[in-house]
Amino acid sequence: MKLSIVILNYNVRYFLELCLKSVQAAIKDIEAEIIVVDNDSKDTSCQMLKELFPKVKLIENTENYGFSKGNNIGVAQAKGEYICILNPDTVVAEDTFVKLLSFADSKTDLGIVGCKLINGAGEFLPESKRNVPYVKVAFKKMLGKPELYYANHIEENGIGKTKVLVGAFMLMKRDVFLEVGGFDEDYFMYGEDIDLSYRIYKAGYSNYYYGETTILHYKGESTLRDKHYVRRFYGAMQIFYQKHFKKNLICDLTVWSAVRMAYFLNTAPVKNDKQVGAYAFMSTTMNESLKAVLPKEVVLKNCLEAIQDTTEIIFDGNSWKYKDIISAIEQKKTCKAVTYKILPKDSSYIIGSDNAICRGEIINLT
Repeated sequence: MKLSIVILNYNVRYFLELCLKSVQAAIKDIEAEIIVVDNDSKDTSCQMLKELFPKVKLIENTENYGFSKGNNIGVAQAKGEYICILNPDTVVAEDTFVKLLSFADSKTDLGIVGCKLINGAGEFLPESKRNVPYVKVAFKKMLGKPELYYANHIEENGIGKTKVLVGAFMLMKRDVFLEVGGFDEDYFMYGEDIDLSYRIYKAGYSNYYYGETTILHYKGESTLRDKHYVRRFYGAMQIFYQKHFKKNLICDLTVWSAVRMAYFLNTAPVKNDKQVGAYAFMSTTMNESLKAVLPKEVVLKNCLEAIQDTTEIIFDGNSWKYKDIISAIEQKKTCKAVTYKILPKDSSYIIGSDNAICRGEIINLT
């Protein structure tokens, strides 16, 4: 088998369904398997999987083991030459795996390869490619100067070597993952992708950023990005420094300061106060359920021309390819007042996220 895709899920049933539908379209011509590890979700994720995706291998954990252990459990049952660690709040293009597997096969020193990630508003996510967060780098990031934290020597759409990839999408040979011992289970959430990237790099492999394919990442769906996120992130960095670098006062002081400063950061909740003036349904035929549920006029369109500000664009997954949806959102990212939803194929809900901080929005049509 060529590829095993491991998806760790925790209470994001609707995002998971959309993700799986995009993955199924992307592996149509690849010998591949999908493994979903559920970390004791309390929503209907597992029920949905059994009903809609009976061929997907489901592993139901009886408690939330966190990101590292959950993914390790999935990889332990993988059969592919390559594995892809994929977040459930992502949407991949139809050619994402074809392109990345071709690139991976061309490299003799491959560690991890990642791709370009954008959020639900079409904005590039700079954590798609990062440097090793040495103390100086992490300290500047804490002070709001993240330039050294990100691998800015590679263009967004470029290809090049980078030290650290993001855990939302990591493709690598299964043997390499197992050689370094997989994800370190000392990390519950955050930091494990940095740690794995660094250990694979230190083992003599090269990690690559491949910016010629883009995926959507509805960032923050599994966790809120608030002051607690900042504390958890720098707590993970403390584990990373203690593990990989010599103990020193400056390092300890930096992490200690960051964790405590988090109490005073992002204390005000972010409000999603968007104003939708109209809805544009991108399809070949009108969906009457949209008209019945949405509070404003729904206009049927087949292209993005003449879209007014404060319009919410709804892409019909029954008639649009995921690659085209991703491309359209990315191209319209400069229109800040335009927002986006997707109606997944054969589904009765629309879903999307307006930025990288607010939780996503799900509107059921039944």
